[in-house]
Amino acid sequence: MRSAEIKRDTAETKITLSLNLDGKGCAKIDTGCGFLDHMLTLFAGHGKFDLTVSCKGDIHVDDHHTVEDVGIVLGQVVATALGSKKGITRYGTVTIPMDEALVMCALDLSGRCGYYGQLNVPAQKVGRFDTELVAEFFQAFTRTAAATLHFVQFAGSNSHHIIEGAFKAFGRALRTAVRIDPDFADEIPSTKGVL
Repeated sequence: MRSAEIKRDTAETKITLSLNLDGKGCAKIDTGCGFLDHMLTLFAGHGKFDLTVSCKGDIHVDDHHTVEDVGIVLGQVVATALGSKKGITRYGTVTIPMDEALVMCALDLSGRCGYYGQLNVPAQKVGRFDTELVAEFFQAFTRTAAATLHFVQFAGSNSHHIIEGAFKAFGRALRTAVRIDPDFADEIPSTKGVL
């Protein structure tokens, strides 16, 4: 089973996160940030990942540390669960329509980190959630997962829909990228022989 659990304690957050890449889409999320909980539940459901997240963060300050640190730990747990990456598909690209929003996510589990987000979120907040934290989350994830992640927004005017489309597309793209490809079952999917 390709799964892992990581605990991370800092002066700003205390996080326990477990992930099963070959799950059924079951999510149990409690970060103290309702919008992040919603997005992670969508991510798990569309990725068919079993995901449990518990975070006690300094949300009396704001949600920044919680959102960024959960992204850090999610990247770490994906990397740990994948191990050598032998046999994985490696790439995943998905375009999701979410009402008027249309968002593409392209992901490469390359061993090189890079976040290239072209999301144009018009509102500064969705509820009490600062929308600039979406980029912080995905930047944190790519650094620790050693992944390259692109988003392209083709359409969208509703901030909630744009972000929701991004998280759904992210879940489905990661689901594709971590799948075992029978053509690479006994090898690393790279001509270099390492990812």
